[in-house]
Amino acid sequence: MTEHYEEIVARVRETLVEAGSTFREDKKEAYRQAIAAEQNEKARWVLEQVLANAQAAETNRSPLCDDTGIPHLVLEVGEDCAVTGKMLDAIKEGVAEGLRKLPGRPMGILGDDSRRIDQSGGLDPDPAGVEPAPILLRRCKENVIRLHILMFGGGPAIRAKTYRVFHKHSAQVVLDEIVQWATEGVAQLGCSPCTLAIGVGRSHFEAASMMLQAQADGRYDVQSEMEREITRRVNEAKIGPLGLGGSTSVIATFMKVGPQRASGVRIVCVRPACCFEPRIATVELGE
Repeated sequence: MTEHYEEIVARVRETLVEAGSTFREDKKEAYRQAIAAEQNEKARWVLEQVLANAQAAETNRSPLCDDTGIPHLVLEVGEDCAVTGKMLDAIKEGVAEGLRKLPGRPMGILGDDSRRIDQSGGLDPDPAGVEPAPILLRRCKENVIRLHILMFGGGPAIRAKTYRVFHKHSAQVVLDEIVQWATEGVAQLGCSPCTLAIGVGRSHFEAASMMLQAQADGRYDVQSEMEREITRRVNEAKIGPLGLGGSTSVIATFMKVGPQRASGVRIVCVRPACCFEPRIATVELGE
């Protein structure tokens, strides 16, 4: 078990570094297409710089942004696979080692509950003091154990919104509200173009978990009709990269709709993920 434990630690460590330092190929291609289509000279320059930054970060295995992010984990488990407490310990240790190797920005706050809230406890100088969010566990069809690591920055969290929408028996009403929230969030974020991450659920927890899964599953080269509509309508606001105008406020939308209940409301979570997000990498940990 010791060898297997150390192997999991090493895989998780390297996956976290990859998540914090690289763009996936479908995201690179989305940026190339946006650069080719953008008519605003200043906006096109920003897109080019974001892509160049991503290529440099990947080459150097260095952070994409000085806000290196909070690890968020999605763990997929196949039918005949078992997750043990020891495996969860190895994942946590791998995350800590990855934060030190990336390196992550020291952002963990020391102290008791009150001191962590008001930040009077001071900063933990160890990058691994940035503990990961609780793991989201879900079933997968393949008989494997697969871990997705996403690094969440602070700016998108500030501009995100999770709230109820009275749907009035119309999906279009919900989409209209999403577009309004997203347009406001993108305009205030600054570090655009964005990837909009959206979850629709029955509770605030479920909507947020759908938003996280949308990022884990989303592809820039595969977009649903609703995702394309949201992207198009927010781009019509002409906010543009860094708010400089142009047609590329949003690169793509990742949306996941969970189970719904017979109710007059839908709980919606909208996160305007910044130009470097989703920062994601995936690894298989066993069968």
